[in-house]
Amino acid sequence: MKNALQKFGKFLSAMVMPNIGAFIAWGFITALFIPAGWLPNEKLAAIQPYMLFYLLPVLIAYTGGKMVGGDRGGVIGGIAVMGAIAGVGGTEGQPMLMGAMIMGPLAGWVIKQFDKFMEDKMPAGFEMLINNFSVGILGMLLAIFGSYIMSPLMTGIMNVLTAGVNALVNAHLLPLAAIFIEPAKVLFLNNAINHGIFTPIGATQVEEAGKSIMYMLEANPGPGLGVLLAYMFFSKDDTTRQSAPGAIIIHFLGGIHEIYFPYVLMNPIVIIAPIVGNICAIAFYSFFKVGLVGPSSPGSIIAFMSVAPRDQILLVLAGVLIAAAISFLVASPIIRFTDKGASLEDAQADLAAKKAEAKGMTVSAGKVGNVADIKKIIFACDAGMGSSAMGATKFRNRIKQFRPDIVVKNTSVDNIPADCDIAVVQTILADRAKKSCPTAQIVEIGNFLADPALDNLFMQISTGDTMMTAAPEAEDPVEKVTKPDVFTKEGILLNQKAATKEEAIRQAGQLLVDRGCVDPSYIDAMLEREKIVTTYMGMGLAIPHGTTQAKGTVKKTGIVFVQYPDGVPFGDEKAQLVFGIAGIGDEHLDMLAKVATALDDEEVIEKMKTTNDVDWILKQLS
Repeated sequence: MKNALQKFGKFLSAMVMPNIGAFIAWGFITALFIPAGWLPNEKLAAIQPYMLFYLLPVLIAYTGGKMVGGDRGGVIGGIAVMGAIAGVGGTEGQPMLMGAMIMGPLAGWVIKQFDKFMEDKMPAGFEMLINNFSVGILGMLLAIFGSYIMSPLMTGIMNVLTAGVNALVNAHLLPLAAIFIEPAKVLFLNNAINHGIFTPIGATQVEEAGKSIMYMLEANPGPGLGVLLAYMFFSKDDTTRQSAPGAIIIHFLGGIHEIYFPYVLMNPIVIIAPIVGNICAIAFYSFFKVGLVGPSSPGSIIAFMSVAPRDQILLVLAGVLIAAAISFLVASPIIRFTDKGASLEDAQADLAAKKAEAKGMTVSAGKVGNVADIKKIIFACDAGMGSSAMGATKFRNRIKQFRPDIVVKNTSVDNIPADCDIAVVQTILADRAKKSCPTAQIVEIGNFLADPALDNLFMQISTGDTMMTAAPEAEDPVEKVTKPDVFTKEGILLNQKAATKEEAIRQAGQLLVDRGCVDPSYIDAMLEREKIVTTYMGMGLAIPHGTTQAKGTVKKTGIVFVQYPDGVPFGDEKAQLVFGIAGIGDEHLDMLAKVATALDDEEVIEKMKTTNDVDWILKQLS
């Protein structure tokens, strides 16, 4: 049921999201040029109703038709919705946004069925004639259907919905809508709610009153901001606490609300915080009769404020701050007293927020073992336009120096391409990803910003093997506040010489032994690991580590650095920088991320190969 709702919501939002630019243009024209706008202009304000009643429905219907029936489906979808628009009297009736969401896909389905019927019956030489006339004739029939059937049907539905909203407003119950909005959002139904329900109702209210509170119910970034701030200050898990500031920027300024959903899912009782925060904000907006002139999408503070009426801009901002403050105040004690140090990746694996062992990657060693097989990695989220784009960009920049042949892209979870080798998705979307592309290996993550599964994926692709780690010892997560230092001055050796890679690996291994990180037998495991597949990663860097079988020889996490200015042969290449690694749990992953970040700067790499400044190296990798 959950997957079906998510898929339906994604389908609705997919018709709207590509056309958000048109909604923004309509919102700006409304905000600027209507009589109560910033720059009142009667002539320019006259553009607004034509965009609302004609442009937006046609764009949505075209997109929906194309999703179902390709290019021909898009064209016939645009034709069909014009009948629905004409049926309500154009600018004299109601905006046919919801009608467009039905007529577009319906028209696409009709032309798809026609093409399937004609597949083996098309006379040679008549293809163009039949294709064009079929769209024209079927489009005409669908336009007639839209005028006589769809128009009155949509008008009735909109009247019922609008009456329901008015009843809630008159009964002062509209704030209670947050009880349903916030849980639905964290189940990735945010786009369906905002664009499938609130935007059409809001458009009708804007036409009558010049603004609508409907645009504020789901898009307010305040509730999510409060949750992220609470985790930043009170979470007991290092990864969660450290990732929260970055998530705040992406959520509040970038408008990608999906980034905070895993923070709620890791401790479901936290959902109380955004619910209460949004209830207070909606009550505040209702009391002062505040609204926006257009939809806020994406839901960033920038977009939210840009469609605020000139005379209510401070009230709009106040509502965001109220939602954030209340959400923070409610979430803080919940997190402080119930957080047991659970990590983001654990949260997605267990929605009941039970503590689980870090799961790492779900990619099978059999396929990923041959790294040459990996050609395409897809990051997928619900709509394919927010968090997945961010994750793909970050991972693409990270891997391109080592595997420029790998294509890293993002898409929606229901449109993963058939030639995808690895699909990276949040755990809650894994079932949908498997149905979308059964042949792809699935990497489940909890957070697109920082997740051990992504680090493990990076290591597998770069070296052909998962990083050797020992199982973490049993511990009380409440007492664990900071992870041990895995990289210190004592683990750095400069200006060394080695004739062979085996000699260099032994030297790095001995340094791990001297630091008390591993037993001496771990060195043999590092040499054995090198025989399986080289640990040379390119750009003069090698990262030797032990085999999985040697995990019992690891005493504590450690990373050592050995510099060979003249280079050490690793096959046909030479490594000037050798990082020896041994890890318990995920304690080494932060360090590996810092190494990868340092490699983004070629000047840093070159200086690292020759410098005599231990403090400088420590600074670059700390």
